[in-house]
Order: sequence, then C-alpha cells, then structure tokens
Amino acid sequence: MTNASPGSGAEPIEMSNPSQWIAMLRVIVGLYFAKAIWTKMSVMLVGGFLPVPTASDRWLQAMPTLVAKQASEHPIAFYKNFLEQTVIPNSGIFAQLTAWGEVVTGVGLTLGLFCGVAGLVGLALSCSYGMATYWQSSNQQGFHLVLVSCMLVFILARAGRAWGLDGWLAWRFPGAWFTKRPFA
Repeated sequence: MTNASPGSGAEPIEMSNPSQWIAMLRVIVGLYFAKAIWTKMSVMLVGGFLPVPTASDRWLQAMPTLVAKQASEHPIAFYKNFLEQTVIPNSGIFAQLTAWGEVVTGVGLTLGLFCGVAGLVGLALSCSYGMATYWQSSNQQGFHLVLVSCMLVFILARAGRAWGLDGWLAWRFPGAWFTKRPFA
C-alpha cells in the first residue's frame, strides 16, 4: 500500500515488525487469562501429601451463582436451557473446565507455547463467555468480540513463533509433530 499517487516516486508505507506486535498482544492477552492461576486455582493434597492443582473452593462456589445470573434473563432459549439444565447442575465439572481452560490459554499465550492449542481453548472460552453475557451490555459484546478476534489472529498467524517457545521448538525440532498446526 502506498501513500502517494502512482509514479510519484514515494516510498511505500509498510508495517514495521508485525510479528513482534502480534507477540506483544499475545502476551498481554495471555496475562489476562493467566490471572486464573491466582483467582480460580488452588492446590489439593491427594493422599494427604501429593499436591495437585485444582479449581479453588471459592471458584467452585461462585461459578454457579454467576451462571445463574447470566441465565436469568437470557433471551436465547436454547442457550438459557443449556446454562440452567447442563452447566448449573454440573457446575463442579464446568468450574474445573473453565479454570483449567483459562490457565492453559494464559500460560500458552504468555509463553508462546503451543499457541494453536492455547488459542483454540481461548476461542472456545471467549465464545462461551460471550454467548452467556452478550445480552447484559454492549460492553460485554465488544469485549468478547475483541477476544475472539485476537484468538483467531493468534491461531492463524502462528503467534508463538515470535518471542515464544513455539519458535524455539520449531528451530530445535524442525518438522516435529508438535511444531505443526494445530499445536503451534
């Protein structure tokens, strides 16, 4: 794309370092999701001595209340039924899935490690959260639309290749299965 008329001899305007700017956005979005490590995760001792990460008691208790609020006046019948008939009765499972999903997305995007997988998980979460809350305000719609757009860019641009471990893995293990889509 040029800024001048054809034949004027002006230099074309080009993007400067687009992969690094996408990487910066990837890290910022990754840190947003990685906060789930502190807000939604805890450690459980299995057998009284083996520490295993799990969704926190606080998140296990808060999640059904949040989903009930989201479902209360939801205008789309099938999604309201899904929230009320599937998510709320199985809130323990969905609390684990959302907490782990946010951690996988956050760590993957922040480190640039398996960005394809992290982006797909983040895309699923962003779509689910967006569907659950879109009717509450235009802010919700815009926020989740931006997250969905970011996830698509991260997946399609292979955003972990710049400033990320995906780039190192692709250099260190060229042609390995984990350096190909959908992983990296």
